[in-house]
Amino acid sequence: MTQVDILILSNGPGEVTTWVRPVVKALRQELGDDRSIVRISVVLSPCPNATGKERAIALSYPEVDRAQGAEHFWQFLLWGKTFDNWDWCDRGVVVFLGGDQVFPVVIGKKLGYRTVVYAEWEARWYKWIDRFGVMKPQVAASVPQKYADKFTVVGDLMLEAAGEAGESPDSNSSLPIIPSLKTELIGILPGSKAAKLAQGVPLFLGIAEYIYAQRPQTKFVIPVAPTLDLQTLASFADPQKNSIAKFFGFGGASLIVPEEAKGKALLKTTTGLTVELWQENPAYHLLSQCCICITTVGANTAELGALGVPMIVLLPTQQLDAMRSWDGLPGLLANLPGVGTPFAKVINWLFLRFVKRKGLLAWPNIWAQEEIVPELVGKLQPQEVAQMAVDLLTHPEKLDDIRAKLRNIRGESGAAQKIATLVREEIDKF
Repeated sequence: MTQVDILILSNGPGEVTTWVRPVVKALRQELGDDRSIVRISVVLSPCPNATGKERAIALSYPEVDRAQGAEHFWQFLLWGKTFDNWDWCDRGVVVFLGGDQVFPVVIGKKLGYRTVVYAEWEARWYKWIDRFGVMKPQVAASVPQKYADKFTVVGDLMLEAAGEAGESPDSNSSLPIIPSLKTELIGILPGSKAAKLAQGVPLFLGIAEYIYAQRPQTKFVIPVAPTLDLQTLASFADPQKNSIAKFFGFGGASLIVPEEAKGKALLKTTTGLTVELWQENPAYHLLSQCCICITTVGANTAELGALGVPMIVLLPTQQLDAMRSWDGLPGLLANLPGVGTPFAKVINWLFLRFVKRKGLLAWPNIWAQEEIVPELVGKLQPQEVAQMAVDLLTHPEKLDDIRAKLRNIRGESGAAQKIATLVREEIDKF
C-alpha cells in the first residue's frame, strides 16, 4: 500500500472519547500499524462543550500519530495549513466524527482527499461527500435515490462504549464494594462545568440524602470528569463557597481524601451520607453497574442510553444563566466575555418556554421522540426528585421497562469496524 493519511475531524469531549477512540482502534486493525504506510491525524474544531483537553486525550490513544487543538482550526479550514505546518500525503481520507458536516467537504477539497462521514441522525452535503456511515436506515430515508449508493448502515458508535463496559476494568481500578446483592448503586452526574455544578452538586447530593434516608441499602458514586479536580468539585458542595446551595436547603458536604493510594475519595454530607468519587475514565464499567443514575442534560444522557442505564434527567432553573453549552450562534453569544450572562438568560428563558411546549431534553428521548426516561425541568427540590427515584427503585419492573426501551432505540453494534471498512474502500479507489 502506498502511504496514506487518515485525517479524523472531531470536536467535543464526548465525540473524542466515544467516537474517535473506537474508530482509530478499528482503523489500525483494518489498515495495519505501520506508521510509514498509514498515518492517523486528529484535527479538532471548536465546541461549546470543549474542556481544552481534547487534544491531549486524542494524543493519548496509541493509534493516533498527531493531533491539533481547536484553537487552530479556523486557520486550517481557511488556508489548509496546520499550526505546526504538517505535511500531507498525496492520498488520504477525511473521516468526520463530530463538528459541522461542511468541514469535511471543505478540507477534503483542499487536500484532494476522499471523505467519509459518520451521520448519527442527519446526513448533509451528500452531493459532495463520498461515503456516509449512518446509524440507522432512517437517516438516509429522505436522500434522493441517485445518492443512495453513498450510504451504508454501520450502526451505533455509542454502543462501542457499552462494549467497553463489558470488558474487565483496569487492574489498578477498584469498583465500589457491593456488600450484598440487596445493595443498590446509584450514579450521580451533576455535570463538569461550573455553571452546572453550582446547581447540580447541592441538588443531587440533597436528592441522595433523601433517597438514603428511605433506602439505607443504597450506595452513591460520582464519576468525576477528567477535567475536574476534587477540590473544585467539593467547593460546590460547600454553602460558604456556593451561595446557590441555599436554594436547595442543602447543608453541605466535605471532601475526605484517603491516606492509602488505592482508597477512594469521598464527599461526606452533614447528615452523614458518603458519596464515592470515581476518577478512572471512562467510567462505563462503573455506570453499567448502576441501577439508576441522576443526571443533568448533555452528552452523558447519550452515554447512559447506549449503556442501557435508566436515568432521571434534571434541568434545574434556579440559576437561569447556568446553561451556556449551546451549539452555533447561541453558544457563542452565551459565552461572550462580560455580556454572556444576559444573553444566556434570554436564550435559556426562550428555550425553557419551548421545552414546556415540546419537551424532550435527554438524548434517548430525542432519539425515540417520546419520554423514555423521566425529565424534570424547573425550580427543582431534592425531595420531589428523590420520591420519583424511590418509586422506580421500589418497582423494578419500571426500571426493566426503561432498560428494554433504551436498548430498542439504538442502532446495531460493530459501527467502528464498518467505518474502517468504508475508509479502506475509499483508499482503494485512488
